[in-house]
Amino acid sequence: MAEPDSEATADAPLYLRVAAALREDLAHRRISPGSRLPSERSLSQRYHVNRQTVRSALQLLRDERLVVTDRRGTFAAAETGGEPVTPALTARRPTFPGGPRAAEALVRASLTWESPPTPLAPRLLLAPGEPTLVHRHVVFEPKGVALQRAVSWFSRPAVTEIPQLARYRRGRDCRQQPDLRLLYHWMHQAGLRVTHRESVGVPPDPTTTTAGGAARLLVHRVVSDQHGHALEITDIDFSARSAAWTYEFSV
Repeated sequence: MAEPDSEATADAPLYLRVAAALREDLAHRRISPGSRLPSERSLSQRYHVNRQTVRSALQLLRDERLVVTDRRGTFAAAETGGEPVTPALTARRPTFPGGPRAAEALVRASLTWESPPTPLAPRLLLAPGEPTLVHRHVVFEPKGVALQRAVSWFSRPAVTEIPQLARYRRGRDCRQQPDLRLLYHWMHQAGLRVTHRESVGVPPDPTTTTAGGAARLLVHRVVSDQHGHALEITDIDFSARSAAWTYEFSV
């Protein structure tokens, strides 16, 4: 498969490589705005992948608002007011905290294998004391003050059914600065239909402001599969002066 100059590597999931190639075609107008993309079958033959891989790639591009699909097929997003529709100009779905690329010196992320707090175990389909994969992510301001902290606990089904998480099973390959920003695309690739449920509040203790006087907010996220089983439970604590929260709902 021909690949554009990007961060994609030979070991990247195939659907990401297909999406990168199509994204390059869209960016350079080899596929013009409003025009129809080749069929899934044609794309499968072009990139030597199966149709499910093509579907996953197209879903990623739909999430980025680069293509739209209706009963006639999939089309490159049309321009609006002279400007192409791009991810930067649209609302985004919740993203998983992680990834050292944007400002590696100011981001610290880690993966460990440990037992969750007792109340979380049954929600994660774990026996009391049973360990699971845990992701921690901290964003710092230039002076070293933590602006955002997040901790995510993964359920037994998540670690079992999502290949990109399963490779970390029992602590194997856990490394510094893991990048799980594509987690929700991995879930889609695994055939999971996910629901995000989030609640926002303030800490229950008196210390509800940061050292600079900004309010602290808490986000509690539960991501569940089509059977109602939790896949991921995340708690995020951030300074309201330095972060914004955007929601997108499908109805």
